[in-house]
Amino acid sequence: MESDSRSARIQVLVAEQAARRGARVGVVDVCTAAVAALPVGGAGLSAMSRTAPSHPLCSTDNISEQLEELQLTLGQGPCVDAFLQGSAVLTPDLLARELQDRWMVFAEAALEAGARSVFALPLQMGAISPGVLDLYARVPVRLNAEELADALAFADLATLMLLDARIDETGRPRGDPAEDLGAYRAEIDQAAGILTVQLGVGIEEAFVRLRAHAYAQGRRLAPVAADVVSRRLRFSPGAEPDHADEET
Repeated sequence: MESDSRSARIQVLVAEQAARRGARVGVVDVCTAAVAALPVGGAGLSAMSRTAPSHPLCSTDNISEQLEELQLTLGQGPCVDAFLQGSAVLTPDLLARELQDRWMVFAEAALEAGARSVFALPLQMGAISPGVLDLYARVPVRLNAEELADALAFADLATLMLLDARIDETGRPRGDPAEDLGAYRAEIDQAAGILTVQLGVGIEEAFVRLRAHAYAQGRRLAPVAADVVSRRLRFSPGAEPDHADEET
């Protein structure tokens, strides 16, 4: 399938960037590879949540760094809208009157920073959205269908990395992509859904709690999600998660 070949090509480009750094593949390589492959001048990526402070994770240059900080500080811009709407926000020219009215403070600040076009792509897996990938250009730019499809593929790979998916040193998901990642997505979605009931919170906060527990225990996200789904791990409001198999 075309989407599979596109995904494989994007994974190779990102892995090559990591090889140049001499490090394990990461979201910074997604940003760098996207800039090299698309008609943009820079890229930035921010972790975002409705229930926890959002923060920039990486940027390829000073302008992209400023754009991430501006949007998160001002609470407006294509990045914020893409996260809230769950769909890509493409702004070919920030001088457009409707954009000046829509993001009055951000548009002026972004232009002053050196950006003329901004493309914000939400990172999504089911009901969970861990952040947004932003691309900018110094001149007015319109992404064609192929370029937009590539940009979305970069965002998909960044999503898997942020969600702690099983990504190996080549940038590829371990195991069979169709089965392995499909099951991975479903299990994390299911675990987050279970936590919304156990904790009485929304899906975003449930996912934040799931990730926080995995981080605190030094575990991968997938095994923690599996424990929640199998009822080996239960979360309670105001208490530490309880492992059923550790009870006496």
